Amino acid sequence: MTVYIDPPAWPGHGRMWSHLISDVSYEELRAFADGLALPRRAFERDHYDVPSHRYADAVAAGAVQVSSREVVRLLTAAGLRRRKRRAAQLPGAEASS
Repeated sequence: MTVYIDPPAWPGHGRMWSHLISDVSYEELRAFADGLALPRRAFERDHYDVPSHRYADAVAAGAVQVSSREVVRLLTAAGLRRRKRRAAQLPGAEASS
């Protein structure tokens, strides 16, 4: 099992965050996240958000450190990338007249 994590460089909710991903499957990612006791609510589309104070825990558990750019490349190459949709693309969103 190989999962990857980028540096905690993403601000939000008063702290910095990393992205934890798998380049194999969401199941592999979920199993790793469960081993770290990350809450399921930390999963967002194609990755887990990991607070900076848990970064070292993820690396110690075997997550491979990569750049944020590499996270996107790995997800895309694996066919696991799920991009955010714009409001106009969301179901039930109506076009403005």
